[in-house]
Amino acid sequence: MPGTKRDTRPRMLYLASQSPRRRELLGQLGVDFTVLDTQVPEQRLPGEAPGTYVRRVARAKAAAGLELVRDVDGALVLGADTDVVLDDEVFGKPRDAADAAAMLRRLSARTHRVISTVWLLGARGEYCAECISRVTFGALEARYIDVYVATGAPFGRAGAYAIQGRGATLVAHLEGSHSGVMGLPLFETARLLREAGAHVPSPADAAW
Repeated sequence: MPGTKRDTRPRMLYLASQSPRRRELLGQLGVDFTVLDTQVPEQRLPGEAPGTYVRRVARAKAAAGLELVRDVDGALVLGADTDVVLDDEVFGKPRDAADAAAMLRRLSARTHRVISTVWLLGARGEYCAECISRVTFGALEARYIDVYVATGAPFGRAGAYAIQGRGATLVAHLEGSHSGVMGLPLFETARLLREAGAHVPSPADAAW
């Protein structure tokens, strides 16, 4: 029986995110992509489990992006969501300085989860991967929290911190994916792209 021909049409990759961090991380894979501006509500439903919430929002972002490029042959749209979870509470982005400081006080000297989910949608199917990391903060003095909040780093970030930059000094231990905590787990993302037929450079490529 003749073998099935592999679909070799080029894949047009789109990132449904305005996050500078996700753009930077996806660029590290050496793939070409275009950024889409999508607006998706990020509101946890009553009784919704944290993992379910993150998966739902990430897929909604990818689906909203796909609607914008449905006429593009071979389009693949990547959507991602990352949230900090302490016990069963999802810590979103802080509303203001007081909210950011309150989050950091609660995370101080404790271990929390960071759930990062990636969806890749296209005409040929849907692909999903989840990365869960465990982050332990050192004990944070009130003065240290005030100084960190004053830098502006907590704003626009789930859990009121970024693991890169000055935020790295908050973290005593990380078990999991550094890029996942930043907002886009690169190992899982590269695997999804390859599964979907997109070319992701590897050490075997001369241009790596």
